[in-house]
Amino acid sequence: MNERRLLDRLLEHGPASRAQLAKVTGLSKPTVSAALAGLEEDGLVHLVGEVSGRPGPVTSLYDMNAAVLHVAGVDIGRDWIRVAVADLRGRFVGRRDGRNDARTEDELVRAVRGLTRTAVAEAGLGWSSVAHAVVGSPGVYDPETGRLHLAANLPGWGTPGLVDRLCAALGTEVTIENDINLAALGEHAHGEGKGRSHFALVSIGTGVGMGIVVNGELYSGARGAAGEVSYLPTGEDPVPGREALEHGPTETPVGALGVVRAARAAGARVETAKEVFGAAAAGDPVALAVVEAEGRRIGDLIVAVASVLDPEIVVLSGGVGRNLDLLGDSIAARIAELGPLRPTVVTSSLGDSGVLLGAVTRALGRAWDVIFAGRHG
Repeated sequence: MNERRLLDRLLEHGPASRAQLAKVTGLSKPTVSAALAGLEEDGLVHLVGEVSGRPGPVTSLYDMNAAVLHVAGVDIGRDWIRVAVADLRGRFVGRRDGRNDARTEDELVRAVRGLTRTAVAEAGLGWSSVAHAVVGSPGVYDPETGRLHLAANLPGWGTPGLVDRLCAALGTEVTIENDINLAALGEHAHGEGKGRSHFALVSIGTGVGMGIVVNGELYSGARGAAGEVSYLPTGEDPVPGREALEHGPTETPVGALGVVRAARAAGARVETAKEVFGAAAAGDPVALAVVEAEGRRIGDLIVAVASVLDPEIVVLSGGVGRNLDLLGDSIAARIAELGPLRPTVVTSSLGDSGVLLGAVTRALGRAWDVIFAGRHG
């Protein structure tokens, strides 16, 4: 416990002397010295400098050795696979992004392995330095069956034994988490949710999902399905068709494919939601009308979220959601029409790194547990 306290202090505040550590932790100087000696012997702490130039002995400065082990974060999306390798301070030391062209689960596992190994090698590391990997994926992972459910945007992803195959492919311990939950963790650690106890992150892109932070902790529900807002019913189709049942009645019109479908129905010749928003930014009247309708649908979703959770803020992310400059007015207008709730809506500042940052945050917690279990097991 004493060693963990010292490491936590060094992790948060950086280099310190024995005397400083004793003062801020309340531990005695002999206890601090003994704990630092043990940590230094195991490579977890190292001497980083000395302070002199004043009466008395030279003061040694210690810091945690963030490079002694590393973790990996993986973000698997419909179009992209993103991988980051980070040191024990959470700093990215390697990153690789690649198109997701996999057509089968085995191809996807091989693609994840290839990108992760490349990121580790390009960081100048050996694979044995990676203590843990966290994989973010759409859907809800069931550890009892080893299957991933509610991942309609990744066809074939979720047959039994998924974690075992990823562990075998990556050669390290692997945890699978919902990607939007990880994005909320990333937002809490590094983005608009930092310092906030209650907020919701709503991601709108290929899919639609939500991560929930309550009392400073991620809330995932009894079965891990909290935040699956793609399945919220809407008034647009009282009898959902097959696509709405598979992808969710909210995701079908609100997600990127819904934006493209609406634009085509209005006569636009577009292939992606990005093209629609680009045309809207250029003033195209058809695209502007589609974007306004999209903003109103998002406003419906935000009011539903706010009425249940009463968050401090709602953070919008994803390829569609981050266009708040174009969506903001219609979102606000729709919220005003629906009643007295006025949630604060902001856009994520983390770009396409939110899931990776959350995955690394989660992996670091597990890595420290592994480190201390190995030292004292």
